Amino acid sequence: MPAIDTPPPLRVGVVGLGWAGQQHLDAYRAIPGVEVIALAGQEEDLLRRLAEEHDVEHRLSDYRDLLEVPGLDAVSIAVPTFLHAPIALAALERGLHVLCEKPIARTAEEGQSMVEAARRAGRVLEIAFNHRLRGDVRALAERVSAGQIGRPYYGRASWQRRRGIPQLGSWFTNHDMSGGGPLIDLGVHVLDYALHILGEPRVRSVTASTFAELGPRGLGGTPRNPEDRSAHPYEVEDFASAFLRLEDGGTLIVEAGWAAYREETDLLDFSAFGTEGGARLHVAGASENPCGDLTIYRDVEGEVADEAVETIPGPAHQGVVEAFVEHVRDPACWAEHDGSLALSRASIIDACYRSAAEKKEVELS
Repeated sequence: MPAIDTPPPLRVGVVGLGWAGQQHLDAYRAIPGVEVIALAGQEEDLLRRLAEEHDVEHRLSDYRDLLEVPGLDAVSIAVPTFLHAPIALAALERGLHVLCEKPIARTAEEGQSMVEAARRAGRVLEIAFNHRLRGDVRALAERVSAGQIGRPYYGRASWQRRRGIPQLGSWFTNHDMSGGGPLIDLGVHVLDYALHILGEPRVRSVTASTFAELGPRGLGGTPRNPEDRSAHPYEVEDFASAFLRLEDGGTLIVEAGWAAYREETDLLDFSAFGTEGGARLHVAGASENPCGDLTIYRDVEGEVADEAVETIPGPAHQGVVEAFVEHVRDPACWAEHDGSLALSRASIIDACYRSAAEKKEVELS
């Protein structure tokens, strides 16, 4: 019997030691044929501990040194948003595949430079939109795609917190470092899963408003960091709302809030009206609850026939990383995964911020 060739291991580096970076580390470790050979971060004790836990050979404080590690095939970027573009560009220029945390960058202009770099290099560029992989979101998207509510013409999607500003005084609340507040942080997830559920209709125009009513007063911080106002003034919004006109004639409302006087439990929510039915996904305790309440509203022969849909947890970051590895291992699909979808989300977010600043509707090209 002829010997079966075993493909060489995929060698990966991870930049960033926080929660997201640790999700990437755990996910890569669970995939056969993948080796994390380099880890970069500036917290020395945490770097040492994570490298030992995951048996990572190269432990570095600077991402530039990580990109120089021989034999590297791909890199995960899990750092503050202002570093996404420079690290991704440097990695792509070295011929590495890139998986980056959301959002793609602070602005669509930065995101465009990343997409162009991926195309020039002929490498994969993917952005971690893990919420579209939730089991309840997937179930709802399948129901809508199958026509169970007919043609959806109105949607409303939100992610709301009571006291959820990530860290008062950190990079999250510094505009130059983050690109914005909850609209670019939570709202990009909301926008992604909502458009995914609706079948990716093109957004024709947006009208948006942003508010900064609690954060500038030192209110609304997470319970973990209620007093962390260490370095930066509060420069971003703490709540945003946007009205999106869709090319198919439908509309979508998107809301994203880090802090507001509402119920204490955070909420991820989506509802839609369609020509043959409606739907609602309600996830109380969104950050901890893997499954929400999903209901399909329909009439059958003139009688109410609503259905509560049982769902299962989704793969979260494990699924994101597995998909990235699968795409990297298949050169035939590299051109399809160049970051374009994430760039389209960034263009909509940009238009929302512009609409809020100019107090008028903004059309997308």
